[in-house]
Amino acid sequence: MGTWTDEIRDAFIAEFSDLPSLTEATQIVIRLVLAALLGGLLGFERSQKGKAAGVRTHMLVALGSALFVLVPMQIGAQGDAMSRVVQGIVAGVGFLGAGTILKHGENLAEVKGLTTAAGIWLTAAIGIAVGMGREVTAILSTLLALTILFLVPRCVEHLDRHEP
Repeated sequence: MGTWTDEIRDAFIAEFSDLPSLTEATQIVIRLVLAALLGGLLGFERSQKGKAAGVRTHMLVALGSALFVLVPMQIGAQGDAMSRVVQGIVAGVGFLGAGTILKHGENLAEVKGLTTAAGIWLTAAIGIAVGMGREVTAILSTLLALTILFLVPRCVEHLDRHEP
């Protein structure tokens, strides 16, 4: 029989035994950090445009989404359970994004925040992809989103100037 310090040490080790190897711990760190960084890139673009949901919001959405899929994967959740987790993330983040949409103007005819809401939603999808180990897909999606956010407004502006 061990001493009370041995029991405390054993309990402490048991509580932190969810990462059995250094390889698995490194994978988790890479996925969580990458999710936060990719979310931060999208948030940076939004903050540059003066939108309320900026870097921190997007980083937290991506990080949270990655974590929500990582933990069930760690405990061996199968496809049907993972599908329910993803459905919950999509619905929850949709609710969060809805909070960024504002209607104002005469008869509430002007709507603002749709692009930010869509960006938050996409950020969650990118976080899910990273969390599930689909880092290249997440990086490509982030690059495509940044291309859309930076180039499409310029193209529309250019086309508007050339209308008769």
